[in-house]
Amino acid sequence: MSTTDTTAPITDDEVFTSHEGGKLTVETTMPLDSKRALSIAYTPGVAKVSRAIHEDPAAHATHTWASRLVVVLSDGTAVLGLGNIGAAASLPVMEGKSALFREFGGLNSIPLVIDTTDVDEIVETMVRLRPSFGAVNLEDVVAPRCFELEQKLIEALDCPVMHDDQHGTAVVVLAALTNAARLTGRSFADTRVVIAGAGAAGIAVADILHEAGIGDIILTDSQGTVHRDRDDLNAVKARVAGFTNRESVIGGISEALDGADVFVGVSSSKVPEEAVARMAPDSIVFALSNPDPEIMPEVAARHAAVVATGRSDFPNQINNVLAFPGIFRGALDAGARRITSAMKVAAATAIADTVGEDLGPDYIVPSPLDERVAADVAAAVIEAARQDGVTGEVG
Repeated sequence: MSTTDTTAPITDDEVFTSHEGGKLTVETTMPLDSKRALSIAYTPGVAKVSRAIHEDPAAHATHTWASRLVVVLSDGTAVLGLGNIGAAASLPVMEGKSALFREFGGLNSIPLVIDTTDVDEIVETMVRLRPSFGAVNLEDVVAPRCFELEQKLIEALDCPVMHDDQHGTAVVVLAALTNAARLTGRSFADTRVVIAGAGAAGIAVADILHEAGIGDIILTDSQGTVHRDRDDLNAVKARVAGFTNRESVIGGISEALDGADVFVGVSSSKVPEEAVARMAPDSIVFALSNPDPEIMPEVAARHAAVVATGRSDFPNQINNVLAFPGIFRGALDAGARRITSAMKVAAATAIADTVGEDLGPDYIVPSPLDERVAADVAAAVIEAARQDGVTGEVG
């Protein structure tokens, strides 16, 4: 039994000591304790395997770790709440993400930070490295460049690629909203959602909620609501404006929230209590900014029936770790060549279903430590990949 006090405040000394030398290591899968073992694992035995792969490239998937290896890729331009801190400073975060892949998804993972912000240079680098890995988890790349980078990587690589800041967040939001809607007696078709933040996460949340059948979505950025008549929208926001804000609501977050059913915060903005008070009865508030939510949960709970945050010290933590380990595990197990929208929706459904009969206002998504989640998500993703016809050998 661990003697660590998990409730004690985390100290700077504890943090820095735990990161000394990094958080990852590489271990062998077989003992190298004799000349015979060395001859099998390395020369001369390894030459037989290399020759077999040369003669039959499919053996690459079965006799190397590449088909079960996820690269956590970043250029360090949008790291946590720290912003553009560069590749080297982003490495501890990417190490942590790789550790989560191993712990929660049972997948090998390595961090790879690239000291360039040129999209084509990053894509070219990954194309050249393609024999070394089986999937790419894109991480902490600034918007809107992250959209272009993800799309180009998907087109250039014959393997699963996903920007977790976008799609991991979107999947867990959909899962949480599925259960929150059940609790409050809402149908998606009659639900209006307001999303604060039109960056990577906000755009992806809007996309997945639209695909799931949400009746209306209003996206807001630093200039107010996103609508068709604005002439300052980039191409990504303009695309989203085409299927959101049906009534062309103009103004800021307060105007958007008037009568809204759901608030999803994925920005550093603040939401006044009076705006939440003007939402529809039995409203739903997901204030996901870390470490400071857009509105504190105890304040939101005065007016909302269901409240969630991104923090572990409040109920209903909406955390990407519920999604990405199982999504990548399922994609790799299925031999999927890419991660489709249907696979993401299936992942969200699996996360929501894991809650089961324990569903309640303070329990709309499972704990990130729930060991069932990754396996359930992986199984759902495998089935969706098969139905989408994207399965096959991924080396």
